[in-house]
Amino acid sequence: MRILGIDPGLRTTGFGVVDEVQGQLRYVASGTISTQHLDTHALPARLKVLFDGIGEVVQRYQPDCAAVEIVFVNVNPQSTLLLGQARGALITALVSQNLPVAEYTALQMKQAVAGHGRAQKSQIQDMVQRLLTLSGVPGTDAADALGLAITHAHAGKAMARLAAADAVGAGARGVPRTGDKASYRAGRSR
Repeated sequence: MRILGIDPGLRTTGFGVVDEVQGQLRYVASGTISTQHLDTHALPARLKVLFDGIGEVVQRYQPDCAAVEIVFVNVNPQSTLLLGQARGALITALVSQNLPVAEYTALQMKQAVAGHGRAQKSQIQDMVQRLLTLSGVPGTDAADALGLAITHAHAGKAMARLAAADAVGAGARGVPRTGDKASYRAGRSR
């Protein structure tokens, strides 16, 4: 299984591609997509760069699935909203390429990669280098993205089994299963 990990950011988005074969991880590629060359007020243009950039990564490396970091509200609400829009553009790019998308918190990724949720960026970089036997330390954004791919390689199978069981149970209860078409229900009018 080939996994694309994405560490979303409006200025710099990290990506990492890892192959998981019979429990063994193999590094494929990693890097960043940058919008720093654009005016900070050009939000639509920056979102397009992210959307197109992830589309190119998907076309080039042909992943089977993607893992994206979940963003939480931080001190600055405006920054959180902008980051959420970047994350939305990235997820939309993945879904438009028909990729299943898993989501993990930074805490989950840190626990999976470093063994504890308070790991520093440098610890994540070192552990990613060790786990993937890289010749050098990856940059922070790429290391986080590779960490998300590693997290999904370890947790993804269990989560897929849970999702499948939930879909079977939902179908039995008459609730639409994943993949069923959404329906529009008109609201009240006067």
